Amino acid sequence: MTAAKMKWTCGLVPTSCYKVADEPADLLHPSSKPKKPVSTQTSFHRLSLSDLSNPNSTLSEDLSISLKGSNLHAFTLAEMRVITQNFSSSNFLGEGGFGPVHKGFVDDKLRHGLKAQSVAVKLLDLDGSQGHREWLTEVLFLGQLRHPHLVKLIGYCCEDEHRLLVYEYMPRGSLENQLFRRFSVSLSWSTRMKIAVGAAKGLAFLHEAEKPVIYRDFKASNILLDSDFTPKLSDFGLAIDGPEGDETHVSTRVMGTEGYAAPEYIMTGHLTAMSDVYSFGVVLLELLTGRRSVDTTRTKREQNLVEYARPFLNDARKLTRIIDPRLEGQFSEKGAQKAAALAYQCLSHRPKTRPNMSTVVKTLEPLTAFDDASIGTFVYTAPPQQQHEKPGYRPRTPPPRSPVNRQSDSDRNRRREVHKNVMNSPLHSGVRRR
Repeated sequence: MTAAKMKWTCGLVPTSCYKVADEPADLLHPSSKPKKPVSTQTSFHRLSLSDLSNPNSTLSEDLSISLKGSNLHAFTLAEMRVITQNFSSSNFLGEGGFGPVHKGFVDDKLRHGLKAQSVAVKLLDLDGSQGHREWLTEVLFLGQLRHPHLVKLIGYCCEDEHRLLVYEYMPRGSLENQLFRRFSVSLSWSTRMKIAVGAAKGLAFLHEAEKPVIYRDFKASNILLDSDFTPKLSDFGLAIDGPEGDETHVSTRVMGTEGYAAPEYIMTGHLTAMSDVYSFGVVLLELLTGRRSVDTTRTKREQNLVEYARPFLNDARKLTRIIDPRLEGQFSEKGAQKAAALAYQCLSHRPKTRPNMSTVVKTLEPLTAFDDASIGTFVYTAPPQQQHEKPGYRPRTPPPRSPVNRQSDSDRNRRREVHKNVMNSPLHSGVRRR
């Protein structure tokens, strides 16, 4: 079951790569303003949508100038066809709100300096739920932010009406697929905690940047996993700059995914970093229970995971009732209790009482080292062979008593009974017994 999205489509969607102002004119910077070099650190002036300010240049030119130094490659559509083998169906990986995703390959034969590696190519579906603004937002954020737990954006394509993004390829797909896919090997307890810690570090990095970022769409399907299950946040189309200065929140349209969005954000449209903390609590709960945030295939009482599981989180005796049965008891009881208590705090109805993401990381990191997990599956080991036994030797067992022997016993008892009756008959009444 795919969670429903609460999204809006920007009305200012250019049909070509020519820049159309996405913000009011008074917010646009003069075109003569020099662009500062882009760095992977948070100490630089990170560009936003309003910084793409030259109405006389094409968007692709504006991006190239603005993101100079970010190591992003501006690919042509012809290069995209080469990378994906003309978007071959054999390379098709899946489709989301953005559009179809294909696997591809790049190397220095395509572009000088390109590392030879597999990539994932996202093609914007012009009729999909996300539009040009989300595409542009993702280019700006991932083009300037670098962190081990953020997916790496390698390049983009903006040619005519085509919008594409090129990412590093994540071989294990999304956490959603790994956690909920039927007939797959269940994620171990230690792997689940590793994923939780990595995802928390990614959010903490965004929240603590000099110019804070609110991710706004934190969910299992947006957490991608590499070959050793290292998690990385992807899909920054809904990300937004956080409040600055004396501001306490950002007022915005309600956007996100049902089951993950914080209740105060849904009610008021007021967005803060604590909204992301709530969403993290939902994903942590999914890791603990193996259940989706919203699952309409369950009974009405259990369809909303947060409402159903909240009463169990602070009760150690009841907690085991909601732990994912696919773990088969192989998890740390102390770790599960601490993780459940943390999820309870993240899911608080009062945003100010939720922990920040740095506190979440510090709480979760020790749980990856807990070694009180239950003993694994029992495996029978045959005893070693005796020295005098040869391979293939089978000890002999005594044969069962034959029917003849059992019949002999019956006959013997019958003869005793006949002898007794004869001795007690009148014929032998006068016979003295010695």
